[in-house]
Amino acid sequence: MSDPIKHECGIALVRLKKPLEYFQEKYGTPLYGFYKLFLLMEKQRNRGQDGAGVAAVKFDMPPGEPYMFRERSTKSNALDRIFKSTLKEYQKLIRNSDVLPDYVPSIKQNFDFCSELYLGHLRYGTSGGYSLSVCHPFFRRSSWPTKNLILAGNFNMTNTQELNESLIEMGQHPIFATDTQALLEKVGFHLDEAHDNLYRYLRDEGRTNDEISAQILTGIDLPRVFRKSAESWDGGYALIGAIGNGDSFVLRDPLGIRPAHYFEDDEVFAAASERAPLMTIFDKSLEDIHEVPPGRIIVVKKSGEVIKERFREPARELMQCSFERIYFSRGNDADIYRERKALGAGLCPQIMRSIDGDLENTVISFVPNTSEVAYFGVLEELRMMRRHEVKQQILEAAEKGELDAEKLDELVLKNWPRGEKIAHKDQKLRTFISTEDSRNEMASHVYDVTYGIVTPQDHLVCVDDSIVRGTTLRKSVLKILSSLRPKKIVIASTAPQIRYPDCYGIDMSELGKFIAFEAAVSLLKEKGKKDLLSEVYRKCVDSERGDAPVTVNYVQEIYRPFTDVEISARIAELVYPVDMDWQGELEVIYQKVDDLRVALPEHRGDWYFTGDYPTPGGYQVVNRAFINYYEKSKGRAY
Repeated sequence: MSDPIKHECGIALVRLKKPLEYFQEKYGTPLYGFYKLFLLMEKQRNRGQDGAGVAAVKFDMPPGEPYMFRERSTKSNALDRIFKSTLKEYQKLIRNSDVLPDYVPSIKQNFDFCSELYLGHLRYGTSGGYSLSVCHPFFRRSSWPTKNLILAGNFNMTNTQELNESLIEMGQHPIFATDTQALLEKVGFHLDEAHDNLYRYLRDEGRTNDEISAQILTGIDLPRVFRKSAESWDGGYALIGAIGNGDSFVLRDPLGIRPAHYFEDDEVFAAASERAPLMTIFDKSLEDIHEVPPGRIIVVKKSGEVIKERFREPARELMQCSFERIYFSRGNDADIYRERKALGAGLCPQIMRSIDGDLENTVISFVPNTSEVAYFGVLEELRMMRRHEVKQQILEAAEKGELDAEKLDELVLKNWPRGEKIAHKDQKLRTFISTEDSRNEMASHVYDVTYGIVTPQDHLVCVDDSIVRGTTLRKSVLKILSSLRPKKIVIASTAPQIRYPDCYGIDMSELGKFIAFEAAVSLLKEKGKKDLLSEVYRKCVDSERGDAPVTVNYVQEIYRPFTDVEISARIAELVYPVDMDWQGELEVIYQKVDDLRVALPEHRGDWYFTGDYPTPGGYQVVNRAFINYYEKSKGRAY
């Protein structure tokens, strides 16, 4: 992605189904689950670098002994810091103890992260800042085991204010305005309620205190708790968590916006944001890993019983996030790899038109590193197109009696796609400078190129996975590519034009930062239609004054006067490297929405391209985002 945007957070859960002594005997360590958690998080490091957190829940600890633990960090390399610091404590314990390392009960009692249940979270901050206080997992403490709650997730809620107001109506006094805190307290309220109701019921039946305590520890109905908690949730979410009695859970929003996967065998139940890390870390096949069904919660009771129930009914068809497939998730997942190749293939008809079919004088490359798989798809499809073309030409030449060795050389050996690695990204270069001008200067040197491959007669086609703001194109990519002096540069985006905010996990909420929106406004002003902006503003303001939820995206009216081609052409003008002496042609082409849906048939969440939002909160966000733009108010629209 030439313009980095905030990713989706990563979640990981490891629940051991055998005693710790089993893992000591079979794998040589009682920390088997802890190591697996680290590896599962490491394989999802692409999902979060603003912070990391881990939590552990120990089973059957005697009264007076702690049983829930948490460690978090927002420092650089947070994940490494957490695991190194905790393992240092473990090594110190072993060195200073007279107890042998394989004496599991002693290790469990004295080392915080020797447990049967682990949770992990990798954070990409989209709200709430970057302090430790907003780093997952969140922990709600109580002296009652079943009122202790640990929660972590990959989500954004569009109605955080409404959720906090509902907490106030319940008599609470929310301290934080983040959606995480709102969810924690909402679930915590209904968890407390479930505990108290069960306590009163058992007490009124005349049960003894021991009987009451034992039945409360096993009788909390977590699916029911979440059915009540999630009634008013508007957003995309995948959550993991646990309560102090040892029950753990993973759940997913009813539209399937955010991803979650799991597997279980005789030894382990594990869940994560992505499928491939589960396969790699636990040596599982594709068939072993399952998606958490949208609107479902999976509870693993402390007893080992697994409960799968629906907690929310979907209001419409599934809207799984297409950006997960285009960019966020790692490309080594089998389906995602095929889909990214298909996205590249979908661009080929436009690429061929852009270069007038002249493959002989075209170099195909990509903007590293996330576009590489789509680049392979482009090359494969262009070769297939060329093979079909050559076959037809050979048949026609043979029919005319013109097929000889010279003709075969002409047909077969010429005009084949040329793939080269032209752009290189310096992974070690960090844009940590605080001022924007200095950051832009640093960013302009993130990319380097291979010299001596592209000639002044060549078209240079560079595949990119998506173009959000166009900033990196303007300030870095096109500057370095134009230094090669090609005849023409074609930037081919595997994603359609990003026109609208996202509010379900991705931090893309400011309209004025989208290059497609900038292009549309520029065209409106040029064609004397600037008044449309004020008309849309009035409609957006009016939409916030009504009592009923608005399900109309008024910002779509800004794009309506223009074709996709017109907007793409204006984008090319806006990002053209004006401070270079290169005089070549620049064209920017985008994936068509219809072709996107062919490549990603199961992931129809495309509201950032189409403006078709899956929940009422999305429409409120897009209209509020335009109000903020029109009033020159910066910041998120939710």
